[in-house]
Amino acid sequence: MLDFVFSISPMRVLFGAGSRHRLDEELASLGARRVLLIADPAHRRLARELAGQVGTRCCGIFDGVVQHVPVEVAEAGRAKVRELQADCCVTIGGGSATGLGKAIAMEIALPLVSVPTTYAGSEMTPIWGLTEGGLKRTGRDSAVQPRVTFYDPELTVTLPPAVAGPSGMNAIAHSVEALYAENANPIMSLLAEEGVRVLAEALPRVMAAQDDIEAHGKALYGAWLAGVVLGAVGMALHHKLCHVLGGTFKTAHADTHALILPYACAYNLEAAPDAKLRLTAALGTAQVARALRELSLAVGAPATLKDLGLSTADLATAAELATQAPYYNPREVTRDGVHQLLLDAYHGVMPRA
Repeated sequence: MLDFVFSISPMRVLFGAGSRHRLDEELASLGARRVLLIADPAHRRLARELAGQVGTRCCGIFDGVVQHVPVEVAEAGRAKVRELQADCCVTIGGGSATGLGKAIAMEIALPLVSVPTTYAGSEMTPIWGLTEGGLKRTGRDSAVQPRVTFYDPELTVTLPPAVAGPSGMNAIAHSVEALYAENANPIMSLLAEEGVRVLAEALPRVMAAQDDIEAHGKALYGAWLAGVVLGAVGMALHHKLCHVLGGTFKTAHADTHALILPYACAYNLEAAPDAKLRLTAALGTAQVARALRELSLAVGAPATLKDLGLSTADLATAAELATQAPYYNPREVTRDGVHQLLLDAYHGVMPRA
Protein backbone atom coordinates (compact mmCIF):
# COMPACT_ATOMS: atom_id res chain seq x y z
CA MET A 1 0.00 0.00 0.00
CA LEU A 2 1.32 3.46 -0.88
CA ASP A 3 2.34 5.58 2.09
CA PHE A 4 4.47 8.66 1.55
CA VAL A 5 4.92 12.39 2.07
CA PHE A 6 5.42 14.68 -0.93
CA SER A 7 6.74 18.23 -0.90
CA ILE A 8 8.67 20.34 -3.38
CA SER A 9 10.29 23.76 -3.17
CA PRO A 10 8.79 26.55 -5.31
CA MET A 11 10.87 27.27 -8.39
CA ARG A 12 10.69 29.14 -11.67
CA VAL A 13 12.47 27.63 -14.67
CA LEU A 14 13.04 29.19 -18.09
CA PHE A 15 14.13 26.38 -20.40
CA GLY A 16 15.25 26.70 -24.00
CA ALA A 17 17.96 27.93 -26.35
CA GLY A 18 18.54 31.63 -25.77
CA SER A 19 16.52 31.73 -22.54
CA ARG A 20 19.38 33.59 -20.80
CA HIS A 21 18.43 36.70 -22.78
CA ARG A 22 15.38 37.08 -20.52
CA LEU A 23 17.56 37.64 -17.44
CA ASP A 24 16.88 41.36 -17.14
CA GLU A 25 13.10 40.99 -17.17
CA GLU A 26 13.27 38.28 -14.50
CA LEU A 27 15.49 40.46 -12.32
CA ALA A 28 12.97 43.28 -12.75
CA SER A 29 10.18 40.99 -11.58
CA LEU A 30 12.21 40.23 -8.44
CA GLY A 31 12.68 43.94 -7.81
CA ALA A 32 16.47 43.56 -7.99
CA ARG A 33 18.36 46.84 -8.44
CA ARG A 34 21.94 46.00 -7.43
CA VAL A 35 22.91 42.58 -8.78
CA LEU A 36 26.24 40.85 -8.12
CA LEU A 37 27.18 38.33 -10.80
CA ILE A 38 29.06 35.31 -9.40
CA ALA A 39 30.96 33.43 -12.09
CA ASP A 40 33.53 30.67 -12.06
CA PRO A 41 36.82 31.67 -13.74
CA ALA A 42 35.97 29.81 -16.96
CA HIS A 43 32.88 31.96 -17.50
CA ARG A 44 34.18 35.51 -17.11
CA ARG A 45 33.24 36.25 -20.71
CA LEU A 46 29.66 35.03 -20.22
CA ALA A 47 29.46 37.07 -17.03
CA ARG A 48 30.48 40.19 -18.95
CA GLU A 49 27.86 39.39 -21.62
CA LEU A 50 25.12 39.08 -19.02
CA ALA A 51 26.36 42.20 -17.23
CA GLY A 52 25.87 44.06 -20.50
CA GLN A 53 22.34 42.73 -20.80
CA VAL A 54 21.24 43.83 -17.33
CA GLY A 55 22.99 47.20 -17.63
CA THR A 56 22.87 49.40 -14.57
CA ARG A 57 21.38 46.60 -12.45
CA CYS A 58 24.84 45.01 -12.35
CA CYS A 59 26.92 46.34 -9.47
CA GLY A 60 29.87 43.99 -9.96
CA ILE A 61 31.28 40.60 -10.91
CA PHE A 62 32.89 38.21 -8.41
CA ASP A 63 34.88 35.40 -10.07
CA GLY A 64 36.71 33.89 -7.09
CA VAL A 65 34.76 30.62 -7.28
CA VAL A 66 36.54 27.50 -5.94
CA GLN A 67 35.35 23.87 -5.95
CA HIS A 68 33.68 22.55 -2.77
CA VAL A 69 33.17 26.16 -1.50
CA PRO A 70 35.96 26.66 1.06
CA VAL A 71 34.76 28.73 4.02
CA GLU A 72 37.25 31.50 3.28
CA VAL A 73 35.85 31.86 -0.27
CA ALA A 74 32.31 32.02 1.10
CA GLU A 75 33.41 34.78 3.47
CA ALA A 76 35.03 36.70 0.60
CA GLY A 77 31.80 36.48 -1.41
CA ARG A 78 29.73 37.71 1.52
CA ALA A 79 32.14 40.60 2.03
CA LYS A 80 31.76 41.59 -1.63
CA VAL A 81 27.95 41.58 -1.34
CA ARG A 82 28.11 43.82 1.72
CA GLU A 83 30.69 46.13 0.13
CA LEU A 84 28.57 46.63 -2.99
CA GLN A 85 25.24 46.56 -1.12
CA ALA A 86 23.94 43.96 -3.58
CA ASP A 87 20.30 42.94 -3.26
CA CYS A 88 20.48 39.88 -5.55
CA CYS A 89 23.10 37.39 -6.76
CA VAL A 90 23.18 35.72 -10.18
CA THR A 91 25.34 32.59 -10.28
CA ILE A 92 26.94 31.69 -13.62
CA GLY A 93 28.72 28.41 -14.22
CA GLY A 94 28.72 24.97 -12.61
CA GLY A 95 27.81 23.69 -9.18
CA SER A 96 30.67 25.53 -7.51
CA ALA A 97 29.31 28.92 -8.60
CA THR A 98 25.84 27.93 -7.41
CA GLY A 99 27.35 26.68 -4.17
CA LEU A 100 29.05 29.99 -3.51
CA GLY A 101 25.80 31.83 -4.12
CA LYS A 102 24.10 29.56 -1.60
CA ALA A 103 26.84 30.15 0.96
CA ILE A 104 26.19 33.88 0.62
CA ALA A 105 22.40 33.46 0.91
CA MET A 106 22.86 31.46 4.13
CA GLU A 107 24.17 34.59 5.83
CA ILE A 108 22.61 37.45 3.85
CA ALA A 109 18.92 37.52 2.96
CA LEU A 110 18.78 38.04 -0.80
CA PRO A 111 17.34 36.13 -3.77
CA LEU A 112 19.51 33.93 -5.98
CA VAL A 113 19.12 33.52 -9.74
CA SER A 114 21.00 30.71 -11.47
CA VAL A 115 22.43 30.42 -14.98
CA PRO A 116 23.95 26.91 -15.02
CA THR A 117 26.47 25.89 -17.67
CA THR A 118 26.90 22.25 -16.58
CA TYR A 119 24.63 19.38 -15.56
CA ALA A 120 25.27 19.76 -11.81
CA GLY A 121 21.61 20.25 -10.81
CA SER A 122 22.36 22.00 -7.52
CA GLU A 123 20.39 25.02 -8.71
CA MET A 124 17.22 22.99 -8.13
CA THR A 125 17.96 22.24 -4.48
CA PRO A 126 17.99 23.86 -1.03
CA ILE A 127 21.19 21.91 -0.27
CA TRP A 128 24.34 23.83 0.65
CA GLY A 129 27.90 22.64 1.18
CA LEU A 130 30.99 24.18 2.76
CA THR A 131 34.52 22.86 3.19
CA GLU A 132 36.57 23.73 6.27
CA GLY A 133 39.61 22.04 7.77
CA GLY A 134 39.62 19.34 5.11
CA LEU A 135 36.02 18.27 5.84
CA LYS A 136 32.93 19.03 3.78
CA ARG A 137 29.65 19.57 5.58
CA THR A 138 26.24 19.91 3.97
CA GLY A 139 22.76 20.90 5.01
CA ARG A 140 19.36 22.05 3.79
CA ASP A 141 17.94 25.54 4.05
CA SER A 142 15.09 26.89 1.94
CA ALA A 143 16.75 30.32 1.99
CA VAL A 144 19.47 29.12 -0.40
CA GLN A 145 17.10 27.79 -3.08
CA PRO A 146 17.51 29.85 -6.29
CA ARG A 147 14.32 31.69 -7.16
CA VAL A 148 14.79 31.52 -10.94
CA THR A 149 16.90 29.22 -13.14
CA PHE A 150 17.72 29.61 -16.82
CA TYR A 151 18.39 26.32 -18.61
CA ASP A 152 19.94 27.38 -21.90
CA PRO A 153 21.53 24.55 -23.95
CA GLU A 154 23.48 27.16 -25.92
CA LEU A 155 25.61 27.51 -22.79
CA THR A 156 26.46 23.81 -22.50
CA VAL A 157 27.68 23.38 -26.09
CA THR A 158 30.92 25.08 -25.04
CA LEU A 159 31.54 22.49 -22.32
CA PRO A 160 34.73 20.53 -23.03
CA PRO A 161 33.86 16.82 -23.41
CA ALA A 162 36.08 16.05 -20.40
CA VAL A 163 33.73 18.21 -18.31
CA ALA A 164 30.41 17.40 -20.00
CA GLY A 165 30.64 13.62 -19.58
CA PRO A 166 31.42 13.49 -15.85
CA SER A 167 28.98 16.33 -15.19
CA GLY A 168 26.22 14.26 -16.79
CA MET A 169 27.19 11.21 -14.74
CA ASN A 170 27.01 13.37 -11.63
CA ALA A 171 23.39 14.14 -12.57
CA ILE A 172 22.64 10.45 -13.09
CA ALA A 173 23.98 9.80 -9.58
CA HIS A 174 21.35 12.13 -8.11
CA SER A 175 18.59 10.16 -9.81
CA VAL A 176 20.01 6.75 -8.89
CA GLU A 177 20.15 7.55 -5.18
CA ALA A 178 16.72 9.17 -5.27
CA LEU A 179 15.28 5.80 -6.29
CA TYR A 180 16.29 4.16 -3.01
CA ALA A 181 16.09 7.22 -0.75
CA GLU A 182 14.52 6.80 2.67
CA ASN A 183 11.84 9.34 1.75
CA ALA A 184 11.41 8.23 -1.88
CA ASN A 185 7.94 8.71 -3.33
CA PRO A 186 6.27 7.69 -6.61
CA ILE A 187 6.43 11.16 -8.18
CA MET A 188 10.14 11.65 -7.58
CA SER A 189 10.84 8.07 -8.65
CA LEU A 190 9.14 8.74 -12.00
CA LEU A 191 11.29 11.84 -12.48
CA ALA A 192 14.44 9.99 -11.43
CA GLU A 193 13.84 7.10 -13.82
CA GLU A 194 13.17 9.49 -16.69
CA GLY A 195 16.28 11.49 -15.79
CA VAL A 196 18.50 8.40 -15.98
CA ARG A 197 16.94 7.31 -19.28
CA VAL A 198 17.31 10.70 -20.95
CA LEU A 199 20.87 11.28 -19.76
CA ALA A 200 22.03 7.79 -20.72
CA GLU A 201 20.72 8.41 -24.25
CA ALA A 202 21.91 11.99 -24.60
CA LEU A 203 25.41 11.93 -23.12
CA PRO A 204 27.01 9.74 -25.83
CA ARG A 205 25.53 12.09 -28.44
CA VAL A 206 26.90 15.12 -26.60
CA MET A 207 30.35 13.51 -26.56
CA ALA A 208 30.17 12.58 -30.25
CA ALA A 209 29.07 16.00 -31.53
CA GLN A 210 29.73 19.00 -29.35
CA ASP A 211 27.51 21.24 -31.51
CA ASP A 212 24.45 18.95 -31.31
CA ILE A 213 22.13 21.45 -29.65
CA GLU A 214 19.26 18.95 -29.48
CA ALA A 215 21.42 16.44 -27.57
CA HIS A 216 22.57 19.18 -25.21
CA GLY A 217 18.96 20.17 -24.64
CA LYS A 218 17.99 16.61 -23.77
CA ALA A 219 20.96 16.22 -21.44
CA LEU A 220 20.08 19.50 -19.74
CA TYR A 221 16.47 18.33 -19.38
CA GLY A 222 17.69 15.12 -17.74
CA ALA A 223 19.96 17.11 -15.44
CA TRP A 224 17.04 19.35 -14.47
CA LEU A 225 14.99 16.29 -13.48
CA ALA A 226 17.95 14.95 -11.51
CA GLY A 227 18.31 18.27 -9.71
CA VAL A 228 14.62 18.31 -8.78
CA VAL A 229 14.83 14.87 -7.16
CA LEU A 230 18.12 15.75 -5.44
CA GLY A 231 16.35 18.65 -3.78
CA ALA A 232 13.20 16.72 -2.88
CA VAL A 233 14.48 13.47 -1.32
CA GLY A 234 17.49 12.31 0.65
CA MET A 235 20.71 10.81 -0.64
CA ALA A 236 22.78 7.92 0.72
CA LEU A 237 26.19 6.19 0.55
CA HIS A 238 27.21 7.44 -2.89
CA HIS A 239 26.90 11.11 -2.01
CA LYS A 240 28.46 10.62 1.42
CA LEU A 241 31.52 9.01 -0.17
CA CYS A 242 31.84 11.71 -2.81
CA HIS A 243 31.64 14.44 -0.17
CA VAL A 244 34.38 12.72 1.83
CA LEU A 245 36.64 12.30 -1.21
CA GLY A 246 36.06 15.83 -2.46
CA GLY A 247 36.22 17.58 0.90
CA THR A 248 39.21 15.68 2.31
CA PHE A 249 41.28 14.81 -0.76
CA LYS A 250 40.21 17.68 -3.06
CA THR A 251 39.13 15.36 -5.88
CA ALA A 252 37.22 16.97 -8.74
CA HIS A 253 33.50 16.93 -7.94
CA ALA A 254 31.98 15.55 -11.16
CA ASP A 255 34.87 13.15 -11.82
CA THR A 256 34.43 11.69 -8.35
CA HIS A 257 30.69 11.17 -8.79
CA ALA A 258 31.15 9.60 -12.21
CA LEU A 259 33.76 7.15 -10.93
CA ILE A 260 32.09 6.15 -7.65
CA LEU A 261 28.51 5.79 -8.95
CA PRO A 262 28.77 2.27 -10.48
CA TYR A 263 30.47 0.94 -7.35
CA ALA A 264 27.99 2.49 -4.93
CA CYS A 265 25.19 1.20 -7.15
CA ALA A 266 26.60 -2.34 -7.03
CA TYR A 267 26.88 -2.07 -3.25
CA ASN A 268 23.23 -1.04 -2.80
CA LEU A 269 20.97 -2.38 -5.54
CA GLU A 270 20.39 -5.91 -4.24
CA ALA A 271 18.95 -4.25 -1.14
CA ALA A 272 16.78 -1.92 -3.25
CA PRO A 273 14.73 -4.10 -5.64
CA ASP A 274 12.34 -1.36 -6.82
CA ALA A 275 15.26 0.90 -7.69
CA LYS A 276 16.90 -1.96 -9.57
CA LEU A 277 13.72 -2.55 -11.60
CA ARG A 278 13.43 1.12 -12.53
CA LEU A 279 17.11 1.39 -13.47
CA THR A 280 16.83 -1.78 -15.53
CA ALA A 281 13.99 -0.16 -17.47
CA ALA A 282 15.87 3.13 -17.85
CA LEU A 283 19.13 1.56 -19.02
CA GLY A 284 17.71 -1.41 -20.93
CA THR A 285 19.69 -4.00 -18.99
CA ALA A 286 19.58 -5.75 -15.62
CA GLN A 287 23.36 -5.34 -15.37
CA VAL A 288 22.89 -1.86 -13.97
CA ALA A 289 26.27 -1.32 -12.31
CA ARG A 290 28.12 -2.65 -15.35
CA ALA A 291 26.09 -0.40 -17.68
CA LEU A 292 26.85 2.65 -15.53
CA ARG A 293 30.55 1.79 -15.46
CA GLU A 294 30.64 1.38 -19.24
CA LEU A 295 28.74 4.66 -19.73
CA SER A 296 31.08 6.45 -17.33
CA LEU A 297 34.15 5.30 -19.24
CA ALA A 298 32.51 6.03 -22.60
CA VAL A 299 31.91 9.67 -21.65
CA GLY A 300 35.48 10.22 -20.50
CA ALA A 301 35.29 9.89 -16.74
CA PRO A 302 38.43 8.80 -14.85
CA ALA A 303 38.88 5.04 -14.72
CA THR A 304 40.29 4.68 -11.19
CA LEU A 305 40.67 6.49 -7.89
CA LYS A 306 44.40 6.29 -8.53
CA ASP A 307 43.79 8.55 -11.53
CA LEU A 308 42.27 11.07 -9.10
CA GLY A 309 45.47 11.12 -7.08
CA LEU A 310 44.52 8.87 -4.16
CA SER A 311 46.83 6.32 -2.54
CA THR A 312 45.81 3.01 -0.99
CA ALA A 313 46.41 4.56 2.45
CA ASP A 314 43.86 7.25 1.60
CA LEU A 315 41.20 4.59 1.06
CA ALA A 316 41.31 3.50 4.69
CA THR A 317 40.96 7.11 5.81
CA ALA A 318 38.02 7.66 3.45
CA ALA A 319 36.28 4.48 4.63
CA GLU A 320 36.68 5.59 8.24
CA LEU A 321 35.31 9.07 7.57
CA ALA A 322 32.38 7.72 5.54
CA THR A 323 31.26 5.43 8.37
CA GLN A 324 31.86 7.60 11.44
CA ALA A 325 28.25 8.77 11.80
CA PRO A 326 25.09 6.78 10.97
CA TYR A 327 22.94 7.77 7.99
CA TYR A 328 20.26 6.10 5.89
CA ASN A 329 21.33 3.64 3.21
CA PRO A 330 19.34 0.67 1.85
CA ARG A 331 22.19 -1.69 2.75
CA GLU A 332 24.09 -1.56 6.03
CA VAL A 333 27.13 0.67 5.72
CA THR A 334 30.20 -1.01 7.18
CA ARG A 335 33.80 0.12 7.22
CA ASP A 336 35.00 -3.11 5.59
CA GLY A 337 32.31 -2.97 2.92
CA VAL A 338 33.07 0.65 2.05
CA HIS A 339 36.82 -0.04 2.04
CA GLN A 340 36.29 -2.88 -0.45
CA LEU A 341 34.12 -0.62 -2.62
CA LEU A 342 36.92 1.96 -2.66
CA LEU A 343 39.54 -0.69 -3.41
CA ASP A 344 37.53 -1.84 -6.42
CA ALA A 345 37.27 1.77 -7.61
CA TYR A 346 40.98 2.31 -6.98
CA HIS A 347 41.93 -0.63 -9.19
CA GLY A 348 39.15 -0.05 -11.72
CA VAL A 349 37.72 -3.57 -11.57
CA MET A 350 34.20 -4.15 -12.85
CA PRO A 351 31.72 -3.34 -10.04
CA ARG A 352 30.47 -6.35 -8.13
CA ALA A 353 27.48 -6.79 -5.83
